[in-house]
Amino acid sequence: MYPTVADVLALPVVRHGRPRVVAGAEGLDARVRWVHVAEVVDIGHLLKGGELVLTTGVALPDDPVTLTKYVDGLAGAGVAGLVVELVQHWSDALPAALVAAANRNGIPLVTLSRETRYVTVSETVNGLIVDAQVAELRAAEQVHKVFTELSVSGGDPADVLREVVRLTERPVVLETLSHEVLAYDAAGTDPGELFDGWPARSRSVHVGERTAYAPDAGWLVAVVGARGRDWGRLIIVSEEPPPHRHIVVAERAASALAVHQLVARDAESLERQAHRAVLDELLASPVPSAELLARASALGVPLAGRRLVGVAIRPRLTERKQPSVSGTAVLRDLAETMSLAARRAKVTALVAVLDELSVRMLLSLSPQANVDAVLDRLADAARQPRVVAAGTTVDSPAHARRSLLEAAQVAAAAVHGGPDLAVHRLEDVRLRGLLHLLAGDERVRTFAARELGPLLSRDAAAGTRLVQALRHYCEQGGNKSAAAAAAHTSRTAYYQQLARIEQVLGVPLEDPESVLSLYVALLAHDLGK
Repeated sequence: MYPTVADVLALPVVRHGRPRVVAGAEGLDARVRWVHVAEVVDIGHLLKGGELVLTTGVALPDDPVTLTKYVDGLAGAGVAGLVVELVQHWSDALPAALVAAANRNGIPLVTLSRETRYVTVSETVNGLIVDAQVAELRAAEQVHKVFTELSVSGGDPADVLREVVRLTERPVVLETLSHEVLAYDAAGTDPGELFDGWPARSRSVHVGERTAYAPDAGWLVAVVGARGRDWGRLIIVSEEPPPHRHIVVAERAASALAVHQLVARDAESLERQAHRAVLDELLASPVPSAELLARASALGVPLAGRRLVGVAIRPRLTERKQPSVSGTAVLRDLAETMSLAARRAKVTALVAVLDELSVRMLLSLSPQANVDAVLDRLADAARQPRVVAAGTTVDSPAHARRSLLEAAQVAAAAVHGGPDLAVHRLEDVRLRGLLHLLAGDERVRTFAARELGPLLSRDAAAGTRLVQALRHYCEQGGNKSAAAAAAHTSRTAYYQQLARIEQVLGVPLEDPESVLSLYVALLAHDLGK
């Protein structure tokens, strides 16, 4: 908003006086809040700071002690600089004491060798300042309008950050108070460089106000939260101290984000959204990019040099098969439960709902971690009725996709039946897992329909339970007595059911290949339900 001392010296009205910097050159970038003409020695206590003081020197003494006190007073008031005309009092050079005091205090001391109309200088510079202030107010008004419209229209964090970049042309990051990146817009810069060592860098940046600039980090930081509950920080990367309008942008963007979180508190959390974006990209990319690895690390989940395990958690099947709003809410709650469980177990993990059926996790463990013990603890936290499935443990982010896919396939197979285990793995689903992988194949569906079709039609027409009787027989390995007990039916009645099954299907149940074929058809039929 304010010009620097150097900017003022470059104005034609000042250049006419042939300005020369004789001391305090390091302070030429100081901002000039106002131009003040003063011919008084004891002027310091009348100033507010940021003034560029203009004087002819007629009221200044030649006494070194008084001149030193004069400059010290200006420095104490925080002036931007001092301009002295070498016409009326001093004509060739300023007293050494004046120059020395200015150098010691870092105040730019400028001489003008030609008579200069100070009133014109004041009008010009102060006019520039007023014009800049008006422009700044208009810009601030526009910023308020933009973010108010975003809040009213329900703009999400991506929309808010996009506007921040448009208004500041600076990279922006939204993080949790635990320094995990929730969303970002790199403003065309390299995200990998932006997130390099992010958690450690962020932890080192502390600000004492809700919105403040941290010069060492080059960050403009605004705390995000409402109703006394802060949950994040908005960070605008700015190597130079930001102008006032950027501070306004940060404040209004933080407010818009807080409002969005309040309105959308029943929806998926920002943390889950950030995790979902990384997991989606991992599943879509055969080879993870450096940017993706940097984003995961910025979320507090490093993937390089770690043992990675894909996990899928699915609710047990119920009569209601179709996804619903309440079912989606159940999965969101389950995702938050698993995220909390991972934190309590001191396990870093990406956790998100990727579809309408399951919660996915990618565990990032140290090379020394006991994978089985970690999975058992997480399975306990999942609570029943759940199916917890794990993929193969891998040692490279390039193989994380395979582990995630395996976990999903194991969960899908295990949810239809099989042993009741705390954690299901590939070796546990065996034939059922293979059939799940082939479930979309029309040839498998045709096979199941051909093998079981007559029996299914008989049950539908006569109200019998022959398919269920066949299931018990296959699951008990052809042991008729055990199958009758599992069916809670007398052996005589059960044997009659088996004879009817043989009659309807036209196959002998004593033939191992026939039983195997029927059992495979039953498993395939279950997957198609």
